[in-house]
Amino acid sequence: MNVDDALRARRTVRAFLPRPVPGEALEVILGDALHAPSWANTQPWEIFVAAGEPLERIRTIWAERTESKVSSDTDIPFPGAWPAGCKERTKELNVDRAKVTGTSPSDPAFHRDFLLANRRFFGAPCVVYLCMDQMLGSWSMFDLGAIAQSICVAAQGHGVDSAIAINMVLWPDVLRDELEIPRELAVVIGIALGYVDPAGPEDAFRAARRPLGDAARFIGV
Repeated sequence: MNVDDALRARRTVRAFLPRPVPGEALEVILGDALHAPSWANTQPWEIFVAAGEPLERIRTIWAERTESKVSSDTDIPFPGAWPAGCKERTKELNVDRAKVTGTSPSDPAFHRDFLLANRRFFGAPCVVYLCMDQMLGSWSMFDLGAIAQSICVAAQGHGVDSAIAINMVLWPDVLRDELEIPRELAVVIGIALGYVDPAGPEDAFRAARRPLGDAARFIGV
């Protein structure tokens, strides 16, 4: 698969098969992704890969805390507000997702089911956690975004599907205990890796993308 095809084929998978991703494949994917650029070659990322029993314990605690309505405590704060354009695209996403599942955004069950699927990491057999030193700031976060995309595209090139989700890092205390993540590291984001479940109700869903003319402005080209 060439880069163009991988970029266009990559999507957020919301239902994974329980089939594990071989360790050899994970090593190749992450090895490729380590070629991502970073400010002054700082390479600020620290990567923790969870699968098997440790991930199942994390998933179980996530489900229990969700059912008990335990507040999240992310290392990276949620945004206080979204610009109008972002809010509109999120609204359109929910409407389109509801259509393929035969429901409506006004149905509380639609949001509840999606929340629980998120909190169970969509059934993914593997989650890659990206961390960085607590002393770092926004520019290093940009670098983590670069390697996150590199991981997803590399995975796609090897036939492995992905989903990036903040819901995977809601309770860093659990992740630090299970994955031995040092306290000086901020847990930034989780990337689920695995193989899409074609029986999932949203398997055919594709989120709309902004047209080039709306997202980009060409000056002097």
